[in-house]
Amino acid sequence: MLHSATDATVGVENARAIFEAAKHPKSFVALDGADHLLTDPAQASYAAQLIAAWVQPFLGAAMPVGEVPEGHVRVTSTEAKFVQIVESAGHSFLADEPLRMGGSDLGPTPYDLLLAALGTCTAMTLRLVAANEGIPLDGVAVTLHHRRHHADDCAAAAGGRPQIEVLERVVTLQGALTDAQRARMLAIADKCPVHRTLAGDPRIETRLAE
Repeated sequence: MLHSATDATVGVENARAIFEAAKHPKSFVALDGADHLLTDPAQASYAAQLIAAWVQPFLGAAMPVGEVPEGHVRVTSTEAKFVQIVESAGHSFLADEPLRMGGSDLGPTPYDLLLAALGTCTAMTLRLVAANEGIPLDGVAVTLHHRRHHADDCAAAAGGRPQIEVLERVVTLQGALTDAQRARMLAIADKCPVHRTLAGDPRIETRLAE
């Protein structure tokens, strides 16, 4: 719990009530001179450093040292049941499972990420081709769905290769496109790099780190 004595929006009694209601582990830190929204960049940076330092012991084993190079992704487990830290070059976020699966719902699921990879690549490819060919495409929305459940696929993986039966992709095109241009965009959707990777039955090579 971080609170500033000069906070004109929320009094210290509110911070104290939250702190007392919280379960352990917990700490109370008084910020000096900060406002409620931490609009001062220096104060915001200081608060962020405090939070990061405080939470690190509860994340479990230290993450591997070193930057993740471009074209690579690193996934690191945490103390939580399913929560994973996903890192790419200059970016990081959490992956998790929903509450109904026993997760904490702190991030997208593995299949969400798979669908997101296909959806983002589809939209990027359509925008690029439309710009190159002069197609008046104002925007793209891609909605995706898969017909299997993560738990079923995990169970299948123990006895052989899991199979995802269908990835459904619905593309919404915005703009004054002709029927021919819409058909062209539909054809291009199947040619995006991630689509071709998934459809190409890629070989996955796995080894243990030294």
